[in-house]
Amino acid sequence: MILVTLGTNDKSFTRLLDGIHHAIEEGIIQEEVIVQAGYTKYQDEKMNIHSSFEREEFERFIDEARILITHGGVGTIMTALKKKKKILAAARLSQYHEHVNDHQTQLLDAFDEAGYLIYMRDLNNLKPYFEQIETFTPKELESNQDVIVEYLMDWIDSH
Repeated sequence: MILVTLGTNDKSFTRLLDGIHHAIEEGIIQEEVIVQAGYTKYQDEKMNIHSSFEREEFERFIDEARILITHGGVGTIMTALKKKKKILAAARLSQYHEHVNDHQTQLLDAFDEAGYLIYMRDLNNLKPYFEQIETFTPKELESNQDVIVEYLMDWIDSH
């Protein structure tokens, strides 16, 4: 199962769901896709879409997911890393009115460069990311969360 999380941002992120829809249509994704869409309104008979989940249900879905696809939300990424999940992540971009700025690109660049996840920069073609995730082993999360937060803040400050 693939779990897709769009977070609770009040702006739509249909661009990611469009990419997933096309990957399903092309046969790149052949397993169940469960989506936590938040405020994003999207209808697709090939995805099991919910606006939100109770915390326990969300945790269970993360536990059961083979792959987590998420926006650039640090909370979900950290939860998945603690559970040693493979993560594909996409940034909400201001040019598409998905966020007020592009801070998620910086965060995902840092997580990607550190080996924690795969940053999907091109949502029009997900095939290379799904090929890469099959052999990807995420870097193990250090037990001290402050180390990662400090690393990310230093990286953002330097770019």
